[in-house]
This record gives sequence, C-alpha cells and structure tokens, in this order.
Amino acid sequence: MSWSARLDRVEPFRVMSLLEVAQGREAAGHDVIHLEVGEPDFATPEAVVAAGQRALAAGQTRYTPAAGLPALREAIAGHYAERFGAEVDPARILVTPGASGALLLASQLLVQRGDRVLMADPTYPCNRHFMALAEAELDTVAVGPASGWQLDAELVARHWRDTTRLAMLATPSNPTGHMLDADQLAAVAAAVEARGGALLVDEIYQGLTYGVEPVSAAAAAPEAFVVNSFSKYFGMTGWRLGWLLAPEAAVEPLTRLAQNVFLAASTPAQHAALAAFTPTCLDELESRRRELERRRDALLAGLARLDLAPSLPPQGAFYVWLDISRYSRDSQAFCQQLLEEESVAITPGIDFAVRGGEHHVRIAFTTSVARLEEALSRLERFLGRL
Repeated sequence: MSWSARLDRVEPFRVMSLLEVAQGREAAGHDVIHLEVGEPDFATPEAVVAAGQRALAAGQTRYTPAAGLPALREAIAGHYAERFGAEVDPARILVTPGASGALLLASQLLVQRGDRVLMADPTYPCNRHFMALAEAELDTVAVGPASGWQLDAELVARHWRDTTRLAMLATPSNPTGHMLDADQLAAVAAAVEARGGALLVDEIYQGLTYGVEPVSAAAAAPEAFVVNSFSKYFGMTGWRLGWLLAPEAAVEPLTRLAQNVFLAASTPAQHAALAAFTPTCLDELESRRRELERRRDALLAGLARLDLAPSLPPQGAFYVWLDISRYSRDSQAFCQQLLEEESVAITPGIDFAVRGGEHHVRIAFTTSVARLEEALSRLERFLGRL
C-alpha cells in the first residue's frame, strides 16, 4: 500500500529520536542532562491543576462550542487588553487543541496548492510542514544577526513573488529566541498588506521575554492571524490547548473548519485554563519567567567562557541557537556524540534550518542553573577532545 505523496514533504522531527535515545541512557543508569526539548522543568501551576480537577468533579466533560468556552475566549481577550492594550473582540478568538490546532486551521484557510509562503530560516519545523501539507510552496528566507534573526519588512519586500499569499513570523522565535518589536511588526504587516497578502504570527513564546517588554501583533498588526498557546508561558504543555486570533471575516470559515477537523478543544483543559489568568497564577508565572532569565544568563556566561556565546543573546523563549562550525559541520553527529560521551542532550540544527542547520545546535535552558553548569563542564570536556 502506498501513502499520500504529501507525506514526502514532511521530515521527521529528529529531536524526538534523540530524546528517545537519551531516555534509554537514563533507564540504563546514566545521568542525562536534558537540554533538547522545549519543556521547562516546572509543573503546571497548582491553580490551573485545581481548576481542572474541579471541572472534572463537576462533570464538565461534554463538548464545548467549536470555537471554545465563551468564558475562556473572554479571558484571553481580557489578557490582550490588560497586557498589550489591544482591544480584541472575544468572537475573534478560537480555542484550539494546542497551537498545532491553530496552525492547522490557519494553513487550511489561507493557502492552497501553488500558493507561496514566506518564512524565516531557521524556524520551528512544523511551521514549514503545516504549509507543505496544505500543498503550498515554501520560500524560506535565510536570516541572521543582520536582521535580528527575523523576517523583517525589507526581506518580505525583497522575496515576495506574484504568487506569494502569506508571510509567517515567529516572535519570540524557536530556535533563536529573537523578537520583533512593535514597530517592526507593524512594518512587516504594512509590507504584506501592500502586496495583498496575509500575515500569520506565531506568538507561542509570548510572555517569555528577558530585558524587553513582550509585544503582540494583536496591537501592532490588528489584521494579522495570531497563534498562541497555553503550553509555554502558562506551563500547560500536556493539556494541549492553544488559540487563534483572526480577523472578523475569517471567523466563520475557521469555525466551520474547526467543527469538522477537531470538533472542539478539551473541555477540562479549557476550564483549567481559566485559572491561568488569575492574579495569583500570573504572579507565579512571572516568577518562573525570572528564573528562566537567570538560567539564560548562566548559560550565556558559561558559553562565553568557552568562546561560544552568540553575538546576539536571545530575548525570549528558552533557547540558545549556537554556531558550532569550528568543531563540526554535522550537527546530528555532534549531538549524538555529545550524548553518548557526556550524557548531555541538545538538538541538532538541521531540525530547524534548511540552510546552516548542519553547523548549528539548539540548547534549551529548561533545567536548573546547577544542571546547566554541570552541562557546560561536560561540554567543555567534550570540546577539548575534538
């Protein structure tokens, strides 16, 4: 039996195979330091867990409307108003099974076979793959320090074609952790609008910023489609809950898609997420953000001692995108060898970059400072043998 040809355009997410190997080493008794997956060592906030338990005990397990609980959509809209000064109609918000559900809806709505999509290279691989599954053609634009590791307005203008229909941004980005500010977001939105296209913004790591205030396209580019998630800032990875903010005209077709693709997001998870916006929970989340900043600073200081620190430190998310070209041009082999010899798990850059991934790796500062310091010691020992 043959499979659909569209699967040929979807590459494996190599970090998951590396995670499996790392877990196997742990089971065999090795002390593995996990810096490979995008999941900090924080549990879901207790207020959120308790709200989910109350929902289950109260029998809140039936379907919600396809676009989500009205109360949760209102809470998300309130968050945009309070945090970003953006007045958002709750009717423009669709709650989805993870940010992946939002990306699926957006890709199916916005592009079709033959349409071209602009996005930065490197980027989160699923962003590419969702567009490929919609049979769009990708124009991945190489970015670097000169553009702040982002797809800016000048790059959009330079790479736009007659058949380009969509530009996609990620801010803060995975894997680089870099951001666009409000003026840059507005400039990209204006460049896209002038060419009759649509703008999709991945804000999954929004809120996790260091030394700069978080911004949202909801305020800077009001006509953009915005994807967000309860996984990263809110610490709800396994609850699989996200949302899509869309222009008013897109709500009906997106709701129609949601009704047919996944019916509705998890009901207990939606009730639990209501607690994420309470003052007590937000205080806890801010404390966690400050801890991540402390981890980032410790990792950057250690990398500087090894003369490996990036020229532009990450402004958000919880990753460092690291150039290892002086040691290797095979990031997959580099990561495998580091895991085998020193039990430190990091991610090969080929997962994220079409160009340059072979000499980059991603390090997630998702564990304690003490564990990061130990990982740096092991990395130094490993590099000394290369």
